[in-house]
Amino acid sequence: MLERLTTHLKQRLELDSTQVQEAISDLADEAVATPAKADFLTALALKGETTDEIAGFALELRKRAIEPPVDEATRARGIVDVVGTGGDRTGTFNISTTAAIVVASAGIPVAKHGNRAVTSQTGSADVLEALGVPVSLAPAEAARMLRDHQFAFFLAPLYHPSFKNIGPARRLCAERGQRTIFNFLGPLLNPARPFAQLVGVPRPELCEPIAVVLCKLGVLRAMVVCGLAGGLPDGPLHMDELSTLSETTVAEFYHERGLCVSVLASASFPTQPVSLGDLAGGDRETNATHVRRILSGEERGPRRDAVLLNAGAALLVAGRAGSISEGWETAAELIDTGAARAKLAEISGR
Repeated sequence: MLERLTTHLKQRLELDSTQVQEAISDLADEAVATPAKADFLTALALKGETTDEIAGFALELRKRAIEPPVDEATRARGIVDVVGTGGDRTGTFNISTTAAIVVASAGIPVAKHGNRAVTSQTGSADVLEALGVPVSLAPAEAARMLRDHQFAFFLAPLYHPSFKNIGPARRLCAERGQRTIFNFLGPLLNPARPFAQLVGVPRPELCEPIAVVLCKLGVLRAMVVCGLAGGLPDGPLHMDELSTLSETTVAEFYHERGLCVSVLASASFPTQPVSLGDLAGGDRETNATHVRRILSGEERGPRRDAVLLNAGAALLVAGRAGSISEGWETAAELIDTGAARAKLAEISGR
């Protein structure tokens, strides 16, 4: 079946809802060979995923997911996720994860959904584990941590059993230098079902479609961003974050006023001179050191600016700031008063 669908995609034809169901069934089947799965994912990526295809994949995978028992009181406070999809080739440190801890220090429940590194050197689970934050909690334990500490990590494989048989194909695609639809799907599959999300994507043309998909999935407030990071011989280099290096394409969706697409200039914020190298990451211990230094207030340079900009946007999406600029100031205060450092100590037990 998957080979037939791969041929279909190579003819530049879209998948309908039935074909999406068939594809998910085969991708989740351990009896289907990894190369066949990788070939399908590659063909889909090369054709270009449509909004309907992305939404269809998300809905099918959510049906197969394990939902944690998050209590209504926690939901009433407004659960948020701050996440970058990966696959942007910039090699930055874990900006979204750092920003998520800052947001949690404001008392906002942050359900961080992610995985270990697939297309990057250090994934969100890797850096959090290096910081001492538990990343492999059972669903009930994660729900309690979210309730009691306003931050919990939901490790994707624990909530999406079908990922076990899809992971090898994703890794094979990564070895080939090929991103897949799963780079986009991760933020759409958060088992805690957040009401608001800040999502970074690796290409600006994805911002509006992913915002539309989030709306279709029931998210009430969302911001999907792609920042310009520089240029390469074969074209512009983008990052799955708001960029302090240049402009950022932003697609915002708020249930009370609809969808808006705009371009945000980094010059609108009090950023310091910065190059992409200033935001570079490394292995898990290196990135954990960056996170600690930022949250403790020791790091005052470009890495802090990147976190303030992204945390500011997340605070706006969460309804705790009236603008990104106001959110930037709030994030800076949370770091400078020690609230962010205290939150890291609380969730890591260190």
